[in-house]
Amino acid sequence: MILFILTIFTIYGGVHVYAFLKARSVFAFGSIVGAALALFMLLMVFAIFLARTLESHGYDLPARMLSYVAYFWMAALFLFFCGSLLFDGVTLITRTAGWITRHDISPYLVPVKTSFFISLGLALVICAYGYGEAKNIRTERLVIETAKLPAGIDRLAIVQMSDVHLGLINRRERFGPMINAVQDAKPDYFIVTGDLVDAQINQLPGLADMLREIPATYGKYAIMGNHEYYAGPEKSLAFIREAGLTMLRDEVAADGPITIVGIDDRTALQLNLGHPSSEKKLLSGLSRDKFILYLKHQPRIDPNTIGLFDLQLSGHTHKGQIFPFTLLTRLTFPLNAGNYDLGKGSLLHVSRGTGTWGPPIRFLAPPELTIIELVRKSAP
Repeated sequence: MILFILTIFTIYGGVHVYAFLKARSVFAFGSIVGAALALFMLLMVFAIFLARTLESHGYDLPARMLSYVAYFWMAALFLFFCGSLLFDGVTLITRTAGWITRHDISPYLVPVKTSFFISLGLALVICAYGYGEAKNIRTERLVIETAKLPAGIDRLAIVQMSDVHLGLINRRERFGPMINAVQDAKPDYFIVTGDLVDAQINQLPGLADMLREIPATYGKYAIMGNHEYYAGPEKSLAFIREAGLTMLRDEVAADGPITIVGIDDRTALQLNLGHPSSEKKLLSGLSRDKFILYLKHQPRIDPNTIGLFDLQLSGHTHKGQIFPFTLLTRLTFPLNAGNYDLGKGSLLHVSRGTGTWGPPIRFLAPPELTIIELVRKSAP
């Protein structure tokens, strides 16, 4: 874990160095301005940890303000870096073509200052648009015909919320519309597939009450995501129980019309905080006469479990949250977002997430609340 954090900060620091050099080449500023900009960038590299420290000592408002600045800067810097790198790539290809063909390619080159301001302008426009998109929750519907509903029940509505990341940024003003969308769906089951809370959960007044007031005919269930472990398992569990959710930790709930299975996130193993059970062992002893809903935070498929469940609900990926980061998440999670037929009667739905991690921005990856309708399959 320490190696992972060091790698991330090395990359993030490197992006800052790249942006600094780009700015210096355009503005040709002196040593005083350069030192001030370098100091600000150094602060931004460590701002997330500083905000966490401020919050842990009770300085909630400064922590929130610093978080907003740090995360908006992170998003703008990432987008600027992608745009500027694209211009650099085109310039390199053009220069290489000119060298090979021995032609003067200078008329075809985009001036450095022009590419800088285009990249910066696009980054700021996308951040402004993405801030609004992150609040525009879309309801995704998945209808599954099944012969496994018990007598007397012809339809069940399962509402999935995932990756809300309640904390310094995502609070009542952002959480309220999510809760309203869940209530409008009139769930028979309400499911949270991990990362309900973020790493900072010291001040979440009233949010557990909002969750507790959600009506669900047959129950409300949650599983551990990686951020529940980052926040601290005991703190996370206390909040989730206060919210009236039943946490399934390598456990089975089979009392209702369907069977629900929840497994702990693999982060438990990475942080030496536990060891998730064998998925195959957890699923193989269940009756296949009932519909089996499998809850697993990360959309990683164990081939040995395919055919042992009817539907797996996952999240975690956010579909990259801010394009083009989507391209990177697909490398790690090929089953990145949406519906997938795994074969042998098993389906997978990967949520884009209902909230945001870090920057309160989404671009080409809108937030989603998922309504899964189980309907009785008509006799042939």
